[in-house]
Amino acid sequence: MKLSRLNIYLRLFQLLLLLALIAIWHIASRSIQAAFFIGEPLIVFSRLVDWLYIECDVYIHLGVTLLETLLAFVIGTTSGLLFGLWLGLSPRTALVLDPFIKAINSMPRVILAPIFCVWFGLGIWSKVALAITLVFFIVFFNVYQGVKEVSPVILANAKMLGANSRQLLRYVYLPSATSWVFSSLHTAVGLAFVGAVVGEYLGSARGVGYLILQAEGTFDINSVIAGIILLTICALILDGLVGVVEKKLLIWQPKLSQTEKI
Repeated sequence: MKLSRLNIYLRLFQLLLLLALIAIWHIASRSIQAAFFIGEPLIVFSRLVDWLYIECDVYIHLGVTLLETLLAFVIGTTSGLLFGLWLGLSPRTALVLDPFIKAINSMPRVILAPIFCVWFGLGIWSKVALAITLVFFIVFFNVYQGVKEVSPVILANAKMLGANSRQLLRYVYLPSATSWVFSSLHTAVGLAFVGAVVGEYLGSARGVGYLILQAEGTFDINSVIAGIILLTICALILDGLVGVVEKKLLIWQPKLSQTEKI
């Protein structure tokens, strides 16, 4: 009962904080000069209503961006997981590839977007390829670190009990890496959207990034902010779905009470 009441107070405080920020935004946008740079919340809200309930053409653009994001998220996560496990279980190979991996990771991967446009054209796959490069390394390094962080005592005990390589992978390495994977997935969600939108900026005829770019060309700051809010809501929903899956798969972890978290 106390925890549920605490949760209610927490959500109420968050809602009040959001309303306060919107009120400050509304007051600050009262002058014409300020409204040109920061937009007006009422106009932004009406623009979202027009897009979602009146004109409804935004769903085509949103569908393209979500498809690019989901493809990049799934492919980047899967490849990062497999590659991280492989190198984590192959220390000699990791030593050989280490400088090359660091070099690729240190590269500003946004500059690869024009190359991907040449390779894959202006369709969705150039955007997916760019987003994959952002997601892959986040997941890869977390999985790689998770495998390396496996306790030697647990490994020794498992081997002593007769566990083979497949059993070690299933019952020792994967559980150790899972928490690292999900900690990276929350970041990877945002990066997948970044890759998709940046790719749409550089060359596309559809997508929310394309809508934002068109609005920037006409100095329509309200449409730009509306597009950003729409992408943020979608990213939060996808991040929430990742959180639900995380709770299902990490049910074995000890849970902190609400007071301990605070």
